[in-house]
Amino acid sequence: MITVHHLDNSRSQRILWLLEELEIPYDIRFYRRDPKTMMAPRSLRTVHPLGKAPVITDTDGNVTLAESGAIIEYIIDKYGNGRLAPARGTPEYIRFIYWLHYAEGSAMPPLLLKLIFGLLPKRAPLPLRPFAFLIACGAQRTVINPQVKLHMDYWERSLSESEWFAGDDFTAADIQMSFPLETAAARAGAADNRPHVGAFLRRIHDRPAYQRALLRGGKYAYANAGGKTAS
Repeated sequence: MITVHHLDNSRSQRILWLLEELEIPYDIRFYRRDPKTMMAPRSLRTVHPLGKAPVITDTDGNVTLAESGAIIEYIIDKYGNGRLAPARGTPEYIRFIYWLHYAEGSAMPPLLLKLIFGLLPKRAPLPLRPFAFLIACGAQRTVINPQVKLHMDYWERSLSESEWFAGDDFTAADIQMSFPLETAAARAGAADNRPHVGAFLRRIHDRPAYQRALLRGGKYAYANAGGKTAS
C-alpha cells in the first residue's frame, strides 16, 4: 500500500492526482505548514531527512521515496501497466521524459525566486524594509520576471503544437507540469494572453481524477489558477 505524506498547498497534490488517475488505492498522512514560516513541519523529517513533500512510502518493497519526478516514474513503472506514459522508443516518450524533469529542474527555480523576493521586504527587519523593497524590485525586474516570462511563453508555444505536453495524449508529464503552470498563473499571470496555457489549466481542472484528488487532499490554493474554480 502506498502512503502519500501530503503537505498542504504543495507539490504533493500532484501525487494524489496521479494515483487517482491510475485508480490505485492509497493512504494519506497529512502535514500542515507552519503559519509563520510557511515551511513544512519538522515531523516530516522522521519520514525523509530533508523534510520536504512529497514523500511516499510503499509497503510493497519497503520503499521510501522523495522528489516528484522520481515518485511519478516509480509509480508509473510499477503500477501504471502502460498507462499515462507513451511507449518507450517513441518521439512522444522523449518529450514525456523531458517535461517530467523540466518541471522541477528548469521551470520551478525562477518561480521560487519570484516567491522569495516577493516575501523579502515583509520578512526584513523594519528599518531595512525600504532597502529590501528596492533590492527585491530590482531583482524581479531585471532578472526574475524576464526568466519567468521566457518560460511562460515557452509553455504557450509548446501547447500550441499539441494539446498535451508530450503529444496528443494526456500523460503523467502533464500532471508534473501542472504545478509550475498553476503557480505561475497565480503569481505571474501565466494564463493572461496565453490562451493555450489557460486552456490546459481548464482541461486539467475538469478531469474527474483531479477533482477526486482535491476531495482527498483538502484545500489547494492553486485549484482556481487560470480562472477555473475547482469544486
